[in-house]
Amino acid sequence: MSFWRVLISILFPPLAVIDQGCGSILIVFLLTLAGWVPGVIAALVILNRRL
Repeated sequence: MSFWRVLISILFPPLAVIDQGCGSILIVFLLTLAGWVPGVIAALVILNRRL
């Protein structure tokens, strides 16, 4: 996970997970709508998991 990816996930979480699939984008977008912090946490977790 690069510095830029972390920075994007803090500023706008759905944009950071755009290459992880439609489900991940939807989950992060909904969590971001519910609150900024859950969206950031979800984006960082999704980016940090191993594929």
